[in-house]
Amino acid sequence: MTTPIHLVAVANRGEIASRVFATCRRLGIETMAVFSDPDADLPFVDDADYAARLPGSTPTETYLRGDDIVRLVRASGGHAVHPGYGFLSESADFARAVEAAGLTWIGPPPDAIEAMGSKVRAKELMRAAGVPTLEAPADPTDADLPLLVKASAGGGGRGMRVVRRLEDLAGEVSAAEAEARSAFGDGTVFVEPYVEAGRHVEVQVLFDAHGTGVALGDRDCSLQRRHQKVMEEAPAPGLSDEVRAAMHHAAVEAGRAVGYVGAGTVEFLYDASSERFWFLEMNTRLQVEHPVTECVTGVDLVALQIGIAEGRLLDDLLPGGVPVPSGHAVEVRLYAEDPASGWQPTAGRLSRFDIPTDATFDLLARHGIRVDAGYGSGDVVGTHYDAMLAKVISWGPDRSSAMRSLRGAIRRARLHGITTNRDLLIAVLADRDTVAGTMTTSTLEQRLTREFSDPGPAGDPELAPFVAAVALAVRDAGRRVVQQRVPIGWRNVVSQPHRTAFLISGRDEPVVAEWYAGRDGFRSATDEDLRVVEATPDRVVVERGRFRQSIDVHIDAATGEVHLDDDSMVRQTLREVPRFTDPADAVASGSLLAPMPGTVVSVKVEQGATVAAGDVVLVLEAMKMQHSVTAPHAGTVTQIDVEPGAQVASGEVLAVVEEQA
Repeated sequence: MTTPIHLVAVANRGEIASRVFATCRRLGIETMAVFSDPDADLPFVDDADYAARLPGSTPTETYLRGDDIVRLVRASGGHAVHPGYGFLSESADFARAVEAAGLTWIGPPPDAIEAMGSKVRAKELMRAAGVPTLEAPADPTDADLPLLVKASAGGGGRGMRVVRRLEDLAGEVSAAEAEARSAFGDGTVFVEPYVEAGRHVEVQVLFDAHGTGVALGDRDCSLQRRHQKVMEEAPAPGLSDEVRAAMHHAAVEAGRAVGYVGAGTVEFLYDASSERFWFLEMNTRLQVEHPVTECVTGVDLVALQIGIAEGRLLDDLLPGGVPVPSGHAVEVRLYAEDPASGWQPTAGRLSRFDIPTDATFDLLARHGIRVDAGYGSGDVVGTHYDAMLAKVISWGPDRSSAMRSLRGAIRRARLHGITTNRDLLIAVLADRDTVAGTMTTSTLEQRLTREFSDPGPAGDPELAPFVAAVALAVRDAGRRVVQQRVPIGWRNVVSQPHRTAFLISGRDEPVVAEWYAGRDGFRSATDEDLRVVEATPDRVVVERGRFRQSIDVHIDAATGEVHLDDDSMVRQTLREVPRFTDPADAVASGSLLAPMPGTVVSVKVEQGATVAAGDVVLVLEAMKMQHSVTAPHAGTVTQIDVEPGAQVASGEVLAVVEEQA
């Protein structure tokens, strides 16, 4: 017997909420969003038919308050709850509360969540089911290194530490426990062998409530940084038919061992040299990377989740049987993070957020780009939640064409206002190991993140400030209310060029553009071959010799920043240097500034304390990650301006360390 669902509430936020709403619209199902105060203006709230506010800002005040969410859904007349991923998606208690309230839970049974929610318990079940698992000795020695400390609950790389020296094990266990407790409310961790050159391969499984289970293809998620996935693709490249079949069988057996129902993902660590694989964990929810499976199979996984929750048979939901993958799909995760600051999460307003796309939250039936985004132009990225901005997915008839089109889309994206990992994604998609399909879980950490941790300024150092100066001059001329017929930059006697100074991302010192303007247009004072063919506040076309180049310009009205893009050679952010500096902007020597907006977790020293260079002065938490703020030199802490629990803005003075004479 099936029970149709008429209104679905999503107990989550951002792109996953919008993703579920998109399927519900196609199925004719009404939708409800729940949102926190910082999320009130994000797109997912408007994407729903109804929305209810969760007062507060932090996860524990909002999206982790299962009791509040259930009350809101019942009050709205909702029929079902979809948990998305993260937050309460793998909480057995929340699933039980939903069912106890008479609502339909679009997810696996609470007992299955509980069984797989503890990675320690899950390993025991997998051993009993005959699924291969990794095991660490109770008393490890140097011969057992490296080891991996992992949180028993949760995922996403939080509560995970690689240990390469035995003397570091106890400290890393403590750090992992604290991070896991903060992220998941459960500080339980365990230790297993760390396979340096392994690949992360996972299998999508589906089970109905009548005992039928199938494997719906596989994905490779090996390219990771800090144990968080950066790129995923389907099918997983380089697997033999025998290994693929064995993985699919093991994944179905893993789900069957816990009485699974719904969509889930079984993750394996694969050693290509020996063609062996081991069970890592089972995610009892929809995965972030589910779109690549949708693109190659042509099925809507959210629709299947809803159909299974309604009690329908898999045979009816997949009338043609398990689809054979067609073509290849690749996904990259666009994060708000700064490579020049150790890949710390960034926050702020997205003045422009434009990615070329053929579809949004939809299947791709042809070669094209799909974008699943949680933000749009003008939205504010805060510090309380995950730093992922969007997932960009490409489907093509083969792997190389899918990767090439995805790289092109990322390159052509216009992302202004905050720093992202866009350059890393472009590099990843062109990397020799990625192109060859031989990447491992350590590839990114070993090479690419070092090569791109400080990429420096891109493009021609002469061209960017000249183009920015021209765009600002044209904009300012358009604002005139008097003397509108006077040419831009006109002077009665031309003795010196105009000089416009800019601060450029990646450079310590200002860069000065020297230029002339008149009835004949703009020209550079330092490069006689450089001239302007066409100029508006949004686009400047320049010519050097026989070569012409068109550069997009975006002038942020709120900040005054000038963003330049031409897809490849130029991608710069410039800020005009004012002629006079406000004394209020000066800070004392030795000031420790907040590297990003966040919350002070702990203050490690007292005012008057003596510190050495590199000593931790305080710890910030932003976007679910902790960041240490250290002393820049040996000296005395003469000022502490914050205390635990304080909310701080980027650039705010936290403390002052006076350098020793």
